[in-house]
Amino acid sequence: MNTIELRKHIEQSLLKISADNLKIIAEFVEFIKQKENAKNIDYPSPENISYKPASGQSVLRHAGQWVGDDLQNCLDLVNQTRGKVSVNRHINPFK
Repeated sequence: MNTIELRKHIEQSLLKISADNLKIIAEFVEFIKQKENAKNIDYPSPENISYKPASGQSVLRHAGQWVGDDLQNCLDLVNQTRGKVSVNRHINPFK
């Protein structure tokens, strides 16, 4: 099946699909487009990235300078709401 025939087949098949499934297909098409665009991005190699380890100086400038009476409330909120972070540069709506 060549590209034109394949496009026609997909168009005809889409006419028979429910609106909910069309939304899923639209999300999948966006995912494929993002994946194709990511292939065209020229990421710098790790050897070419200048990296200076953090010293913590910017944080230490503020050490011991808390102002207010809500420190414990803030710490409790952080402990209640923090979680593990999963970072993925490719968005996959089907995971």
